[in-house]
Amino acid sequence: MKVLLINGSRRDNGCTFTALSEVAKELNAKNIETEIFNAGSKVLKGEVEEAVKEAAEILKGVDGIVIGSPVYYASPTGEILMFLDRLFWTAEADLKFKPAATLASARRAGTTATLDVLNKYPLFANMPLIASRYWNMVHGGKPEDVLKDEEGLQIMHTLGKNMAWVLQSIEAGKNSGVEQPVAEDKIFTNFIR
Repeated sequence: MKVLLINGSRRDNGCTFTALSEVAKELNAKNIETEIFNAGSKVLKGEVEEAVKEAAEILKGVDGIVIGSPVYYASPTGEILMFLDRLFWTAEADLKFKPAATLASARRAGTTATLDVLNKYPLFANMPLIASRYWNMVHGGKPEDVLKDEEGLQIMHTLGKNMAWVLQSIEAGKNSGVEQPVAEDKIFTNFIR
């Protein structure tokens, strides 16, 4: 099994990367392979289409995803929003029914608004959303600060364990003959005629 962790930060090794790495540690401890994909820095450099194409290819071989973003102006980064808008449009067929989680990292505030926006992507794509013991957030202005956020670290560790449990439960269900739901074609209702 494998989980793709998507870093929406402009900084490849910043606070969001640190939080994603903590989630990855728990997944790895349960023998689940992980890969962190630095989408934010690629989009910042103007490599949007290349990043989407690369991530879409990786998604074909993963069982779940975790999306992380720092808080910029009380919401996710513009880079991760541009990336996710295109990725979820392009690769929705490869995302359906794969468990997903989101996380936010902030110096101080704006995390719940950020999580609200990020959570909509998996919910629109028919993906089970994985939670922790509290909102999936860490605090700190630098990676070393994040490592001092004891509650945030516990939340990241619990998130990793919960993702591993759900992935293993899905695998056990498949092995026992439990069939995955079939996604229905979307019905679009317009309110203005």
